[in-house]
Amino acid sequence: MSGSQHTTKTVAPSAVALIPLIIFLALFIGVGTYLSLQGVEFAFYQLPAPIAILPAIIIAFLLSKEKLNRSIEHFMRGVGHQDIIAMCMIYLLAGAFAAVAKASGGVDATVNLGLSAIPTNMILPGLFLISAFIATSMGTSMGTIAAVAPVALGIAQSAGMSLPMTAGVVLSGAMFGDNLSIISDTTIAATRSQGCEMKDKFKENIRIALPAALVALVVFAYHSTATQVPDAGPIEWLKVLPYITILVLAVSGMNVFVVLTIGIVLAGGIGLASVDGYAMTNFAQDIYAGFGNMQEIFLLSMLIGGLSELMRRQGGLAFLTNLVSRLINAFGSRHSQHANSRASELGIAGLVSLVNGCTANNTVAIIVSGSVARQLAEENDVSPRRSASLLDIFSCVVQGILPYGAQVLLLGSVFKLSPFAIVANSYYCFALAIAAIVAVFLKHQPRQATAKSAR
Repeated sequence: MSGSQHTTKTVAPSAVALIPLIIFLALFIGVGTYLSLQGVEFAFYQLPAPIAILPAIIIAFLLSKEKLNRSIEHFMRGVGHQDIIAMCMIYLLAGAFAAVAKASGGVDATVNLGLSAIPTNMILPGLFLISAFIATSMGTSMGTIAAVAPVALGIAQSAGMSLPMTAGVVLSGAMFGDNLSIISDTTIAATRSQGCEMKDKFKENIRIALPAALVALVVFAYHSTATQVPDAGPIEWLKVLPYITILVLAVSGMNVFVVLTIGIVLAGGIGLASVDGYAMTNFAQDIYAGFGNMQEIFLLSMLIGGLSELMRRQGGLAFLTNLVSRLINAFGSRHSQHANSRASELGIAGLVSLVNGCTANNTVAIIVSGSVARQLAEENDVSPRRSASLLDIFSCVVQGILPYGAQVLLLGSVFKLSPFAIVANSYYCFALAIAAIVAVFLKHQPRQATAKSAR
């Protein structure tokens, strides 16, 4: 990937370069928390995240030792990174699809279908499975959330379910699929950077992800208590067709951009044919309104991309990778081979987690961490599929619990909830982290013998 070449230049490590990120987090989380304690509604929306990040960007420019024009070039290169632009395009298409599907009656029709198909006492596990299936098929958590969140919101409101819990269920299912899908950007980045086959990484991954998913399902089933039995209206299959089409096309492996575009056109066509007074001008306005709904997350993603590039250029991300490498090397000089192997796996997990916290982008985090992770794996007898699996798992774990992550912000905008209310209910991500850590310790008891025989 071009991004991997772009992120492997030698840079002197510097902890100071992480100061802008700390400032952004302090402003965004600090102000939101303070206003929440004051009882302000939608506290985390009072200081929009794209505004909270501006002082951090200014500080990053001031910390730069290069000329201002050069620093601006680096910032713009980060804003225009192919992963950031691809993500932003998905935001726009996903927003347009959600708006058009709602206007054409698709959301209400799908809610009715969901209420008819899912038992009242299993609404939350049902939503988790639907989100997980769509995300695994499409390979994108963002596209999944954009498609499922409006439907889940409608079902939760009809059934009197907890909105934060429902949002957490959708997020959990989306991250499950993002982690496991063989067409996901994270899977592609992890397998390429570690030099292993996708199917091998999937086999390694599913052993950890499946137990975590089962635990999450039990938790969601326990909380799936509707305060009222929702009335299910007649199922209008024609209006549900755009969602079914998206599923079928995604399963076939079609590109997510093409899938969402077809979904928009199909939903618009159904609206024109079946909704009284719905004209081409309404269709166009709904698409534009969908674009507008993504404005905040669109801007924030681009600005975070630029800030991440400045921090990388100034040695912030190099500082993190060197810190982890030093810890592993210091540990390794005093312990056995299998202990070093275990420490390396934990180091790979910690490295990608730290970088993900800085970049708020799991794909970029894997690209940045990939070369160091591969070196750690080769030096300490960790298989490529194992290191690829750990990179993907922990990047998805962190992305699913970041209050300023794209997935959480998108859900927050749909459900009108605080990011922390959603993160607190991301049970699958917490279960996945625990399952992965347990797997690291369980794996290494008989490791030496199996490693020698493999050679």
